[in-house]
Amino acid sequence: MKLNPREIGTLGELKKAGYQTRSIKDELRNNLIEKIKVGEETFPGVWGYENSVLPELERALLSRHNINLLGLRGQAKTRLARLMVNLLDEWIPIVEGSEINDDPLNPMSRYAIELIREKEDHTPISWLHRNERFAEKLATPDVTVADLIGDVDPIKAANLKLSYADDRVIHFGMIPRANRCIFVINELPDLQARIQVSLFNILEEGDIQIRGFKLRLPLDIQFVFTANPEDYTNRGSIVTPLKDRIGSQILTHYPDDIQTARKITEQESNLDTRQAESIYVPDIAKDLLEQISFEARKSEYVDAKSGVSARTSITAFENLLSSAERRSLMTGSDTTTVRLSDFMGVVPAITGKIELVYEGEQEGAGSVAEILVDDAVKSMFPEYFPKIDKLEKKDAETPYDDVLQWFFQGQGFELLDDFTNEEYKRTLDSIPALNRLVEKYQPDFPKKDVYFLKELVLWGLVSHKKLSKHRFTEGYQFKDLYGSFISGL
Repeated sequence: MKLNPREIGTLGELKKAGYQTRSIKDELRNNLIEKIKVGEETFPGVWGYENSVLPELERALLSRHNINLLGLRGQAKTRLARLMVNLLDEWIPIVEGSEINDDPLNPMSRYAIELIREKEDHTPISWLHRNERFAEKLATPDVTVADLIGDVDPIKAANLKLSYADDRVIHFGMIPRANRCIFVINELPDLQARIQVSLFNILEEGDIQIRGFKLRLPLDIQFVFTANPEDYTNRGSIVTPLKDRIGSQILTHYPDDIQTARKITEQESNLDTRQAESIYVPDIAKDLLEQISFEARKSEYVDAKSGVSARTSITAFENLLSSAERRSLMTGSDTTTVRLSDFMGVVPAITGKIELVYEGEQEGAGSVAEILVDDAVKSMFPEYFPKIDKLEKKDAETPYDDVLQWFFQGQGFELLDDFTNEEYKRTLDSIPALNRLVEKYQPDFPKKDVYFLKELVLWGLVSHKKLSKHRFTEGYQFKDLYGSFISGL
């Protein structure tokens, strides 16, 4: 029932309007049913879960369950919980001044009960918008029962001149104050076992226990918990009786394909207007960026149990654009295009987001990040050009012979970081064999993106051990592999 908060200010007016009480789980269920009936999107902005997580989440809400979202970091668990707010009624009435959002037709707290007994239909009503009906707490080892449930407040007792036996001296914790709201506890396994035990009665009966008070508050809360898989969170686990009281446990996952990952990155990236307008990012560059995370999730250097967050691609994309922007500022260009050499600017975003195993630690975080970029290039290379076999017959002809011959006969080739747009294009155009190769295998490739593709050829030949790449202060140098080896000797 839709009510106009501006027209209703007392309990009597609320009754006259025909308001009926319903629990938050019924709210979520009924509003979800309406959205499904009309085909409206229930969790907008969440990509890749359409046929997996979202149907399970909808089923859990239809079943009126408390929910545990189980998955690795960066899998939109908290985002899903926050989006549930959109399934609540826009406004709900509460007894004005109530600490625990008392329902005027079903008051629980002593304050609300006594106020309604005194003023009856003249009891003042205030309204709570659905955006205010969300609370969350990150579970850390230092969280106490008092934080979540409540405790005796000696200052309140002194000010009101009450004994500690009076329930009016109780200071309610976060959970009672989230009555009629969605309450999220993030990283539930990190909560100490004895604190988890304090949640038993709340989930089962709605009771809370504070310092021995005989206090019965049938709290109306939609609980959502989030957790990493227990084999990763060695710091703790969810105690079995608490698991038993959580209605549905839903497993989240990372995007299954590059296109879905790109949607997430483009949606979440924090870019300003200048970056969006002055920096052009080829589609192939966006694909390559996402491929880095896919490589990290299967890399022998990265701890698979800790996961590789979607935030890795988001922050890497922001760094990628900043690398291009910095170059354009230094060269005085108004606009620029992302280059493959700009990808070295994403290394700091990668090193802070991945957990390394022992072999990775030995390599070093920076080296592992560069390996992941090379692996991404190697994986994408066959999508655009003929595959380079690891073992080839002696003297067998390959499509890359002319390009390799050009490097063999020359003195190397340098791409400097501070090249202007014109210098960059002119330098890549200076390799005739490279131009012919790209024209032959990608004749219809967008002209605006073709220079990134030319760089991809060079980096791809390096990743397949056909050319050598050397990073120096001003940029990159590409040379014939054997010539580099001999000069090294």
